[in-house]
Amino acid sequence: MKIVPAVLAETFDEFLLRLRQAESFTDYIQIDLMDGIFVPSKSILPEKINEVHTPLSFEVHIMAQDPFDVMNRINHKGLKKIIFHFEAKVDHSEMIKRIRYKGLTSGMAVNPETGIDKIKDIAKNVDTLLFLTVDPGRYGSPFRPEVLKKIQKSRNIFKNTVISADGGISLDNLKTLYNLGVDYVCVGSRIFLHGNPDDNYRQFIERLREFERVSV
Repeated sequence: MKIVPAVLAETFDEFLLRLRQAESFTDYIQIDLMDGIFVPSKSILPEKINEVHTPLSFEVHIMAQDPFDVMNRINHKGLKKIIFHFEAKVDHSEMIKRIRYKGLTSGMAVNPETGIDKIKDIAKNVDTLLFLTVDPGRYGSPFRPEVLKKIQKSRNIFKNTVISADGGISLDNLKTLYNLGVDYVCVGSRIFLHGNPDDNYRQFIERLREFERVSV
């Protein structure tokens, strides 16, 4: 399992702050982009990412009704993966095709209420399945444990797909996700909003190492 810091920012100054903080302890992050329609909150504009010089590689989690538009406004060498929502008003197959045409890895995010039966036909075509373990759109939303059954079922069905979990991830529930075979978790508020982000990130890494030592 990997720990991926998730950067969610409403202003460019806030975005830059969290980006510079992340540069001190990781080489890969997730950037959340929101349009204020698909989810109530808004983030920085997608094109603002292009203005930033950073050694970080990143994936973009698009919480927007029109992920085509958002993706097309980003042109940064650090971009590696585009994650769009199953629930967005988009042709899923066409979106995956366009992502891969750009030479990027494809990901599909799934809201807590969306069942496996709805997504299974298209889910087999993406590289990553990202399960929202909170209601999407803002830092600090409470963890929804009912999503764990969906993750477990998906791990059994999509054996060659990268499985990730995003939202409400803590040191307390990390072991449960590890045991379910989740490949990476996205951690936002528990890294960036309380105390020192560098120390917080390292606590997650140390906890992960404890699990790995026990499983050897």
